[in-house]
Amino acid sequence: MKREPYSVLVQPLLTEKITAMRESANKIGFLVRKDANRIEIKRAVESALNVKVDRVNVLNVLGKKKRLGRFAGKRSDWKKAIVTLKKGEKLELFESA
Repeated sequence: MKREPYSVLVQPLLTEKITAMRESANKIGFLVRKDANRIEIKRAVESALNVKVDRVNVLNVLGKKKRLGRFAGKRSDWKKAIVTLKKGEKLELFESA
């Protein structure tokens, strides 16, 4: 099953930890579809951002239980991908900030 790159990658993650990883270890974080695998994520990043990917690490993040007064609920679960770029590759999308 072949998917479009922008349907696999939901949004980039811009947290302090991922920003530090981008500067020191050349890694980028993305929120991806829950049913996407490493191969689909690698192809999506390479085709959408025109960079070469060395490695993809995937984490399933469980949603927290939250309550507001007597009402209890749960945030939805989501999947996070940490993409390591090959040596010499740089993503200009985040460098202008």
